[in-house]
Amino acid sequence: MDTATSIATYWYYHLPNFVLAALMYTMLGRFLLGLMVDADSPNYIWRFFCRFTDPVIGVIAMVTPKVTAPAVLWLFGFVWMFWLRVALHYILLLLNLAPRFGGAAS
Repeated sequence: MDTATSIATYWYYHLPNFVLAALMYTMLGRFLLGLMVDADSPNYIWRFFCRFTDPVIGVIAMVTPKVTAPAVLWLFGFVWMFWLRVALHYILLLLNLAPRFGGAAS
């Protein structure tokens, strides 16, 4: 099966996985950039990272103690997105809906 066919066939796996991966790595980028940039910086990359991840950070902040530093929230967000991706893949594997590697044994 070629890549285009796999993406079209398993869109319900690839689309959420891509969105979660984009959020996950953007939160990691926000953490790393936050070590070098002020919180109210006019840097356009920083503003994009903040605008893209703020909704998810808001949800994570609801289940995290209020005394937690913002940088720790961003790292928690990274970890949560990672485990959501693992859970998505595991659930789809259990339901026999996830893409699998093809080969002679399959």
